[in-house]
Amino acid sequence: MSDIEQIKSLAGKRKIQLTDHALKRAVERGIDIENDIVFALLGGEIIEEYPDDFPFKSYLVSGVALNGKAIHIVCAIGEDLLWIITEYFPDSSEWENDFRTRKKV
Repeated sequence: MSDIEQIKSLAGKRKIQLTDHALKRAVERGIDIENDIVFALLGGEIIEEYPDDFPFKSYLVSGVALNGKAIHIVCAIGEDLLWIITEYFPDSSEWENDFRTRKKV
């Protein structure tokens, strides 16, 4: 199973654990766990990988929330859970119009 398939499978089974940081940021940013995070993960794609992250390799997933807004989720797979590290609505000043490509600085 590919990494994105594993992410989607765990999200679909709601085998998700938000870090304290992710929960705090979700509240601050008005991000809903089900309608924004889970929905986006189920249809999302990995746009960056961070193989050296600890304790698990992590991924930046680009997706679309239920309301149609682009969202990015940093997550990791470990202990049969999908760990949500942080999530945010990408800023067009940092990302190209597809919200999958970082703008060159």
